[in-house]
Amino acid sequence: MLNKTTLPKLQDLKPGEVARVVGFESGHRPYRRKLLSMGLTPGIEIQIIRFAPLGDPVEIRIRGFHLSLRRDEANILLLQRT
Repeated sequence: MLNKTTLPKLQDLKPGEVARVVGFESGHRPYRRKLLSMGLTPGIEIQIIRFAPLGDPVEIRIRGFHLSLRRDEANILLLQRT
């Protein structure tokens, strides 16, 4: 069982780091559905490309393409460093 308190948020990672999506925070159904439709499914690896100068949005690489996410959307992802 995963300990959600020790899992990093996307904003805790540095550019170049790779992490695996292990799930989503509960209670965010609209964002979860949106992220799933963009390919952010449990088990997929993402790489942090860069953060905008003020930290929002963040650019990630997933499934061979680059995707920009708002910080509040990205923070519902439960990640595990690889």
